[in-house]
Amino acid sequence: MEPPLTEDLTPGVIALLGVAALAAGWIDAVVGGGGLIQLPALLIGIPSATPAQLLATNKVSSIFGTATSSVTYFRRVGADLRTALPMAGVAYLGAIGGAVIGLHIPKSAFYPIILVLLVVVGAYTILRPDLGRESIKRFHGHKHVALAMVTGFVIGVYDGALGPGTGSFLVFALVGLLGYTFLEASVKAKIANFATNLGALTVFAPGGHVLWQVGLVMAVGNIAGGYIGARTAVARGSGFVRAVFVMIVSAFIIRIGGSLLGFWS
Repeated sequence: MEPPLTEDLTPGVIALLGVAALAAGWIDAVVGGGGLIQLPALLIGIPSATPAQLLATNKVSSIFGTATSSVTYFRRVGADLRTALPMAGVAYLGAIGGAVIGLHIPKSAFYPIILVLLVVVGAYTILRPDLGRESIKRFHGHKHVALAMVTGFVIGVYDGALGPGTGSFLVFALVGLLGYTFLEASVKAKIANFATNLGALTVFAPGGHVLWQVGLVMAVGNIAGGYIGARTAVARGSGFVRAVFVMIVSAFIIRIGGSLLGFWS
């Protein structure tokens, strides 16, 4: 059981974290990557929190946002649940395993790997301007579902262990490997991301790592951001989602690259 952090948790800090969660919810709903805002905000706002507390509290906020955006997307766009649900199921299991790993591995160990992945993802997306504009399925039937499940499990492990960029990685994998448009990929990514958040909380919550007061306030902001973001993405289409995707990946590269180079903590 983690100790309470009453000195850090002033009303002003909690309110600012709620605003950060709203922005994160919007970004997460459009293309994923809300952790780029939420985790640094938690780190700055609650400097005495442990890594497990930061990850767990972030998941409480995020799961409400991903649930909201998943329902909004599904009602307005629809999704092939024959692929989405198996993918989400194994993503949930992967996140449970990842969360167990995340309790013992420092976050800094993952940063170089994340940076390399983001550079590859960003460069590939920019060099392929038609990527994600049309739905061109590369696999069909059982092969299609199997590849989606492998993707969900691998990214689920990553999300449970660390998490930043999970939504973006899911979108990219669904577009680049399976041939969905960015909008179609966003629907399935949100369903899988909800499952990974739930899987991580399956480990973090019973362990007493969640700062519930902060997490629930941030959840309200994340719900609002997730609803607005999903409606924005549906209205603007795949081209808009692709543009936001490139911007978010670029921001991740700058944020993590700067940390590795010592520009900021």
